Amino acid sequence: MTAAPLTAAPLTDGEIAAIRAQFPILGREVNGHPLVYLDSAATAQKPLRVLDAERAYYEHENAAVHRGAHTLAAEATELYEDARRTIAAFLAVDENEVVFTGNATEGINLIATAIGIASSRRGAGADFSTYALEPGDEILTTELEHHANLIPWQELAARTGATLRYIPVDDNGMLDLDAVPALITARTRVVAVSHVSNVTGFVTPLERIVPLARAVGALVVLDACQAAPHLALHPRALDVDVAVFSGHKLYGPTGIGVLYGRAAVLDALPPHLFGGSAITTVTMEKAHFLPAPQRFEPGTPRIAAAIGLAEAVRFVTEIGLDRIAATEHVLAERLHAALAEIQGIRVLGGSAVPAGERVALASVVVDGVHAHDAGQVLDDQGIAVRVGHHCAQPLHRRLGATASVRLSAGVHTTVAELDRAIEAVAGIRQFFGLEAATTAGGGAS
Repeated sequence: MTAAPLTAAPLTDGEIAAIRAQFPILGREVNGHPLVYLDSAATAQKPLRVLDAERAYYEHENAAVHRGAHTLAAEATELYEDARRTIAAFLAVDENEVVFTGNATEGINLIATAIGIASSRRGAGADFSTYALEPGDEILTTELEHHANLIPWQELAARTGATLRYIPVDDNGMLDLDAVPALITARTRVVAVSHVSNVTGFVTPLERIVPLARAVGALVVLDACQAAPHLALHPRALDVDVAVFSGHKLYGPTGIGVLYGRAAVLDALPPHLFGGSAITTVTMEKAHFLPAPQRFEPGTPRIAAAIGLAEAVRFVTEIGLDRIAATEHVLAERLHAALAEIQGIRVLGGSAVPAGERVALASVVVDGVHAHDAGQVLDDQGIAVRVGHHCAQPLHRRLGATASVRLSAGVHTTVAELDRAIEAVAGIRQFFGLEAATTAGGGAS
């Protein structure tokens, strides 16, 4: 689905200042300069309330959940399940449709592995055949995917004999949506796409893809990692079967992710990991498994991280994702407009991404300068960015780049920080003795 029309007011300078005060790390200096953190697409910083929530759990309720009968165990279990309820409300889904994972990568692998087990028709897979794949079946993804939404499907195709196909991108990194009708066929069993590209910031027009997948009964899997911090994420409204996101990109802890699965889908999939807490009865010959979500959470779960993530969700909910989106829209347009004016800088996706259809993220190639060297110049000025292929090698290769420099804003990013980073980018080529970097508009801001 394309980004919803912006109707909310952007956050005021005072509100952003109050938000920034909640992030202790933003008070740091790096290499003698105030930190400008523009790497939120890789991992977001954590507000103090998230850190406090995890610490409070360890200080006051730490215990194994779903197991003990003592008071601490009961309190810990209630906190853990309250975190699930909080996430479910955030997604506007039912509690039993929320599975906690280690990260989004694990969530996608959970689905792919479960389908592989079902396809084997042995062991746990013998009882779950709804989504089993056979040779000749097809899995469809796209050329712009993060490796986490590509490699699991490559492996699943290799193990089952299914064929992996992909929606190509054009010279600007935009999905070739005209190719989709021919790519989704009666043999398509899985369609796995990103909600937002982690390289171009492009918001995928799901309304051009999902109905076609629905028409052939394909399972629709959504990588929502780059969308969750920026856009309201309601999987049912998007009509997807599965959606995953990472806690650490949503101002929450590392080591926690969320998998939403339509109840009927989760009920039709076998467990992907095996052990305690996911079973009803075990004999020496066979195990019987609990229903979802417990079926997919064997062993000791990520209790503290789930509690911290729930607090992060409350944090963004209280600010309002509509206001976050409106604020970041201003930053995105300012960032893209300014970068486009800098000589010797190529923005991946560039002006091909329609205004309002991208999040506050831009990846650039600096002519004559390797991305890692460009990133070092920025780091020397206290500006933190991501350099490399961003786990999206096929997209970079398609766009004729081996690596890029990615600037990505967060809820705490100010216009002044963005302008400082743009000015620094404009000076990279000059730093290396190449032609002086000027802008057609007479300045970088």
